[in-house]
Parts: sequence; C-alpha cells; structure tokens
Amino acid sequence: MPNIKSAEKRVKIIEKKTLENKAIKSKISTYIKKFKLAVANKDIPVAEVTYKDVVSLLDKAACDNVIHKNNADRKKAHFSKMLEELKK
Repeated sequence: MPNIKSAEKRVKIIEKKTLENKAIKSKISTYIKKFKLAVANKDIPVAEVTYKDVVSLLDKAACDNVIHKNNADRKKAHFSKMLEELKK
C-alpha cells in the first residue's frame, strides 16, 4: 500500500483504467468471435458488417494504446484475408 498521497491517487487511476481496458478488449474479442462465426458459416453479408465493426474497434483501441498498433494491423490483415477468401 502506498504511503504517499499522489501514489494512492495513481493506484485508483490505474485500477479504473485497467477496468476500462478490460472492457474494450472483451468487446473486441466478442466481435472477433462473431466475425469468425460468420466466416465459418459462410454468411458473407454478416461477415462484411462484423468485419467493419471489428476494424473500427481495433483502430480505436490502437489509437487509445489499449493494444499495440502492430497488433491491430496484424489482426486487420488476417481478417481481411479471411473475408476475401470467403468471397471467392
């Protein structure tokens, strides 16, 4: 437990940001599961809509430093490739 008042404040802030980041990551993983399910079921319209949602969430998370930019770019490329293979 911190003894200094500013350190106590930082602990509270870190706990709050950790919860926010977990919520964002959970939302991303939920949409990724929806996208992969749509691809597995070969449902092109649903896959296209969920792809846009996933890309948007990944970009926002990377912009806010919740996940690394390269991580987001790698996932977007992977999902884009999956969608293009589905369309063929």
